Amino acid sequence: MKAKVAVLVSGGGTNLQAILDKTGSVITSAVVEVVIADNPDAYALERAKKAGIAAVVVDKRAIGDRQKFEERIIEELESRKIDFIVLAGFLSILSASFTRRYDKRIINVHPSLIPSFCGKGFYGLKVHEAALDYGVKVTGATVHYVNEIPDGGEIILQQPVFVEDGDTPEVLQRRVMEQAEWIILPRAVEIVAKRFIKGE
Repeated sequence: MKAKVAVLVSGGGTNLQAILDKTGSVITSAVVEVVIADNPDAYALERAKKAGIAAVVVDKRAIGDRQKFEERIIEELESRKIDFIVLAGFLSILSASFTRRYDKRIINVHPSLIPSFCGKGFYGLKVHEAALDYGVKVTGATVHYVNEIPDGGEIILQQPVFVEDGDTPEVLQRRVMEQAEWIILPRAVEIVAKRFIKGE
């Protein structure tokens, strides 16, 4: 038995690619059934198609209403009997009713060591800008369960990354991806899949 996973994306899909690349090696207990993008221009959709995975657009802007937007996602998840959800660069904040519906069944990767540089407004380069502005010497990435508080759920895995002299937000972002996000996200998918299969 393998856990059925949906990956929710908004952009390029590098974290999705990390999951796809590790399926069959690091990830043996889960299979990506569908990739759902809230943005029709997300390159992650192309990555899904190349891997032979269903790629679905639920266009947040076109729908306009958050409840209807989430209902469309739920339809996709339920019709495919999805076991758990991975947010991989998904920029839409999900409602408390959505996160409660999938309690302990949604995970997210965040590009800092939570509880630093996280919560509302901290995403993408903004996280790395804040880390550099603060002057931290170590940053990293965190995979956590998603609840109604942005970046507030239980931590599954963390990986530290050293900040180097002369780092720009872009350089630091790339290093955190390569040395942390792309490593711990596939591992966390496997951990959660095993927990799900065991009924934990």
